[in-house]
Amino acid sequence: MKDRTLALALKKAVKTFPAVVVTGPRQSGKTTLLKTVFGKTHKFVSLENPDMRLRARQDPLMFLEQYNAPVIIDEIQYVPDLLSYIKTKIDEDRKPGRWLFTGSQNFALMAGVSQSLAGRAAVMSLLPFSYAELSGAGSKTMDIDRLIGNMGPGLQASKKFSLADVILRGAYPEPAANRAVDRQLWCGSYISTYLERDVRNLAHIGDFQQFETFLKVCASLTGQILNMSDISRDLGVSVPTIKRWLSVLETGYQIYLLYPYYRNVGKRFVKSPKLYFTDTGLAAYLLGINSEEALFSSPGYGALFETFVVMDFLKRFLHSGQKSSMYYLRTQDGLEVDLCVEKGHELHLFEIKSAMTITHRHASSLVRAMADLKGVVKSASLVSGSDDNFSLRPGVVNFSWRNILGV
Repeated sequence: MKDRTLALALKKAVKTFPAVVVTGPRQSGKTTLLKTVFGKTHKFVSLENPDMRLRARQDPLMFLEQYNAPVIIDEIQYVPDLLSYIKTKIDEDRKPGRWLFTGSQNFALMAGVSQSLAGRAAVMSLLPFSYAELSGAGSKTMDIDRLIGNMGPGLQASKKFSLADVILRGAYPEPAANRAVDRQLWCGSYISTYLERDVRNLAHIGDFQQFETFLKVCASLTGQILNMSDISRDLGVSVPTIKRWLSVLETGYQIYLLYPYYRNVGKRFVKSPKLYFTDTGLAAYLLGINSEEALFSSPGYGALFETFVVMDFLKRFLHSGQKSSMYYLRTQDGLEVDLCVEKGHELHLFEIKSAMTITHRHASSLVRAMADLKGVVKSASLVSGSDDNFSLRPGVVNFSWRNILGV
């Protein structure tokens, strides 16, 4: 069991909120985390068990009498009506930390939480391992404020993992942490289970084979600006259907949409989001990339590296219990920066390059952005495939991906 960064935020939340909800994709470690942190103080019941689900639906009061707080209720989205009864229980006794829930389908779960537990529940997200968690630094991971405050050439992570291995095996705990797990078998089984369970529950999709093709198209577009019309044309499916399918993937935490920086600073900005596949292991599997040689020779390697870095920044926000303030920057006249982190009204810019040999030309977008967005940009950095950190030019530092993601 590797330390999860979210454990610290969870321990803080249970001191003030009557209920805590942990959402995230299947197999990201939600149940394991709650049982590890609260297993000695809370009962545990899983609504993934059909018998338990039936009992909770047929007689919710009896169910809650048997599994009275403090309790962990796993996969609460299967019986969302239970939340109305729990609301009454909470209003009768608002002692903090008594009700802990997990849920995999964000839309179905959050509809019930918003309706029944508004103001009563802290909602947190657990994605698969961050690189820091994978390398054993989960309990020591800097939140985004500390990271930004400590960014300099001296920033160093203690452990070094193979980049190809991290990208290909992905971040889901089972294949990432257990070398005995067959990666291709696990990925194929995960996608089949996801299609059969989550997709069937979330949407009325008649042709699962066509939806799986759509899933592969999304993997091929990771790191690119989303164009639904192009996807619609390629698949022969209407734009409203593509929009609905994207919502299904986003709800199930299979994709993440990174929106463009929105403040008016005198430029015309591109308005469409960039699409990122949440896990590089699944994305590489869907693209048929199954070896280090295939990865490094693939035209999609740069996009997979960018996906890995952007998703790791997202995990740093979410696993610290913080709302993401991440964007990308692209203007109509060609200025582009891969990742912008906004703190206050200041921007911290990150250009992401998979190359190991970094030269001054790799910082051209950052230099131009600093000149164009005077007074807004606080820092500018590269995150690259290089082994070391170094100052690239005045005001721009290059970070090895290991050093900036591993702390």
